[in-house]
Amino acid sequence: MSTELDKRFMAEALELAKKAGEHDEIPVGAVLVSSGKIIGRGYNQSIRHHDCSGHAEIVAFRDAGTRTGQHRFPDATLYCTLEPCAMCAGAMLHARIARLVIATDDPKAGAAGSVIDLLDHPSLNHRVLLSTGLFEDKASALLKSFFEVRR
Repeated sequence: MSTELDKRFMAEALELAKKAGEHDEIPVGAVLVSSGKIIGRGYNQSIRHHDCSGHAEIVAFRDAGTRTGQHRFPDATLYCTLEPCAMCAGAMLHARIARLVIATDDPKAGAAGSVIDLLDHPSLNHRVLLSTGLFEDKASALLKSFFEVRR
C-alpha cells in the first residue's frame, strides 16, 4: 500500500527520469530517502558519461554517499521508476537498503522478480522489502515514448 510520502518521492524520481530522457538517456530516475528526507538523487547517465555503471540507482547511491559520508543505508528506501538490473540490485544489497519502491517492471532485465529476484534470494545475507506499481502508467509511458522515437 502506497503512502502520500511514497507518492511524493516517486513523483521526484519520475521528474529525474524525464531529465534523463532530455539528455537522450533511457528515462529512469531514482531517489534515496532516509528519515523522510531525500539523501540521494540519480538518473541514467551511462551514455553521456561513457559509463556502463551510470544507472539511476548507482548515481543516487553515489550522491547519497557524498552527502552523508556513508556507504550503507540500512534505514533507507529507494524509489526507482524501473525495476533494477542485476548490477543495481547487487548495489542495493551491498548498501543494505531496507526497502525498494519501483514504478514498473523490466521483463527483459529485471532483477527484483521479473527475470531473477536478487533482493529476496535465499543464499544472500540481506533482503530488501519490495513494493511495485506506484505510478506504473507514468513510468511506462515515459519509457514507451522514449523507445518509439528511436525505433
